Amino acid sequence: MIYERVKVEIGNAVQATLFLYLHESYPETYGDRKRPLVLICPGGGYEHVSVREGEPIAFQFLTAGCHAAVLWYDISRQGAEHPQALMELAWSVAYIREHAEEYAVDRAKIIVAGFSAGGHLAASLGCFWDRDWLEKEMGKKREWYQPNGMILAYPVITAGEFAHKGSFVNLMGSKADPLLEKELSLENQVTESVPPVFMWHTFEDGSVPLENSLMFASALRKAGIKFEYHVFPHGVHGSALATKETAMAAGKEIEPQCEQWMQLCKNWLKYNF
Repeated sequence: MIYERVKVEIGNAVQATLFLYLHESYPETYGDRKRPLVLICPGGGYEHVSVREGEPIAFQFLTAGCHAAVLWYDISRQGAEHPQALMELAWSVAYIREHAEEYAVDRAKIIVAGFSAGGHLAASLGCFWDRDWLEKEMGKKREWYQPNGMILAYPVITAGEFAHKGSFVNLMGSKADPLLEKELSLENQVTESVPPVFMWHTFEDGSVPLENSLMFASALRKAGIKFEYHVFPHGVHGSALATKETAMAAGKEIEPQCEQWMQLCKNWLKYNF
């Protein structure tokens, strides 16, 4: 495996770092093999970045034959406000695509994944990648940072009745405004340009209510976007892999029924990418 750390250089980036976990290419054995890459955005309410939803997830995608990456994006603690984190994710996708030959990445198979608020970040790129305002901010053609798929785990989506309010407070910062809040409510932003989606949530999620993903799924359906969506009856918010590996000391995140989400996701990747 090849491991690299890349400093993210866009906008007002402070500590943003892209961590790359890459399979060795071994061209003498495999020929010119290009692999999909899953780029992970951990959660944390845009206030911190959850280590439990980063590297352990990346290792799982490596076992599926994909390359993996984790974006340690800037948050409110670094003074980041929308669209800084989104620009950092877009920059990371573009960086990977620009280095696709070097890293043996399939340029047409870059999937963004996100957990909780990281799910909002990943879904924001899926919704906004083709918008003129983002292309202007990025200073490069939108095709460079276009995601080819999305994996969303218990995502923050809506700023309305079922919002995780803290995520939007941290995301908007000094720019807080009802119009911006509505724009960042992603169930309102789904178009036919959004890529295919794998998404899961739990019925019992007490932090980011199930309605977040339900509303997003409904919007995807109306726009004709193909998606796979799983709702598990039990499980707390922030389950990550739902195994001992990613559980905190009290072990509340362990939920055997939720644990299957990763295998379901690997199957989705296998048959779609």
